[in-house]
Amino acid sequence: MTSTMPSLTPVKPSRILVIKLRHHGDMLLISPVISALKLYSPQAEIDVLLYEETRDMLAANSEISQIHGIDRHWKKQGKRHQLQQEWQLLRTLRHRHYDIVINLADQWRSALITAFTGAPVRIGFDFPKRRHPFWRWCHTQLASTATHQKQHTVEQNLSILAPLGVNTQDIPVTMGYTQEDWQACQQLLPAEVLGNYVVIQPTSRWFFKCWREENMSQVVNQLSQMGKHVILTSGPEAKEIKMTENILAGCPTAQVTSLAGKITLRQLAALIDHAQLFIGVDSVPMHMAAALKTPLIALFGPSKLVFWRPWQAQGEVLWAGDYGSLPDPDDIDTHTQERYLDLIPVENVIAAAKRLLP
Repeated sequence: MTSTMPSLTPVKPSRILVIKLRHHGDMLLISPVISALKLYSPQAEIDVLLYEETRDMLAANSEISQIHGIDRHWKKQGKRHQLQQEWQLLRTLRHRHYDIVINLADQWRSALITAFTGAPVRIGFDFPKRRHPFWRWCHTQLASTATHQKQHTVEQNLSILAPLGVNTQDIPVTMGYTQEDWQACQQLLPAEVLGNYVVIQPTSRWFFKCWREENMSQVVNQLSQMGKHVILTSGPEAKEIKMTENILAGCPTAQVTSLAGKITLRQLAALIDHAQLFIGVDSVPMHMAAALKTPLIALFGPSKLVFWRPWQAQGEVLWAGDYGSLPDPDDIDTHTQERYLDLIPVENVIAAAKRLLP
């Protein structure tokens, strides 16, 4: 049975741990939880436990005291090494003497870690798939998930703070980077493009979320004719870099620079923050642009808009479902070669860019 009454929390909690073990975009969208906790208890040290490969999403967040990482490469070095590293992590967390642990994750592993911390207040979600006495035992409080199907991911995350009575109104998503990150970007760009460029991230690790390369080439050409320099970015995977090369092949005379696979996520944040406009598909950089308040055009296909539309976005979301029929997001074969975003007309993206550019 889910508890509905708040626990007796420390008047001034000195240390709080937030746990989330998911992908890069998921990590960015927990930043409002961290900010809300900092407002709730300004003197508290707030730590985060995440998968090591997602550290960049929160590494420059000044509201975080320590980041603890689970490295999924540990197991590649043998079971003994993995167990040693995980035991060391558990001991480190235990010795931090947390007053409150916020477990946003849905894995049994996260529940075990939550319990092992020994924190007097341990809050998790009352996930329907985790209606088990052991899940309940690992937490002192379970926050309701009854409204999650109607809420954005940010709102879902913030709802875990209800047992603490934390104010969660108007808490923004934030993405940090350092001055060194921006300087690294500047060294990769011609000096004359600074202050007059558009960032386009055409790729996602799932290609069913992507627009056809020829369409993106047309947008690049049009932006170039408008006097804007276009910077193409992508993740480091070979298939993403190949996609950007195909786009470049369609705009041989355009003012365009490719940084595909050449910069870190924090450097990408700096690049987006200084851009006049961001154009991208449903992926991590889109959420970064929204967090940085850079004007954006987000191209969406069969994703759950309620959950994943850019939070606090300044710009326009173009949903393929407004131009034709889309399959249910739960029925998508993630390995399909179908390009559902092709329903979005090129001229609509160009028109949106003209409205948003200075």
